Amino acid sequence: MPEWQELAGFPVQMELPVLWGDMDPLQHVNNTRFFRWFESSRVAYLDQAITGTELAPKGVAPILAAINCNYRKQVFYPDTITVGARVSRLGNSSFTMQHHIVSHRHGKLAAEGESVIVMFDYQAQRPVRISAEVRQAIEAFEGHSLGENK
Repeated sequence: MPEWQELAGFPVQMELPVLWGDMDPLQHVNNTRFFRWFESSRVAYLDQAITGTELAPKGVAPILAAINCNYRKQVFYPDTITVGARVSRLGNSSFTMQHHIVSHRHGKLAAEGESVIVMFDYQAQRPVRISAEVRQAIEAFEGHSLGENK
């Protein structure tokens, strides 16, 4: 996989093909597809960063609270993209994840976005604190501290 300056510092980087079915009638990748690519990188990040950690009581897991995308460049078929994910902030019950998508065809940043993920107790239907174990696992994966004020 090529090295992309736009993905420096992103511990998760996934290379994905742009599919013909990703395009819309205007012949560029539909805007909703970018959110799916963010999702794929977010899930891969969580699988890699917190695998084997205890998420607290059964029924506690991450839930997406907010997401946004800034589109920088149109993406077309055929192309390959690399999508990166990293955590930029750890709060009490939520964390912020950044996403970058680079088009191989253009060699440039095609989109960037941010997700806010909340640790959520699905039985009680309320947010819960990020456990010390999960916090330590994410910081170890990132290679630096992510205090609440960062």
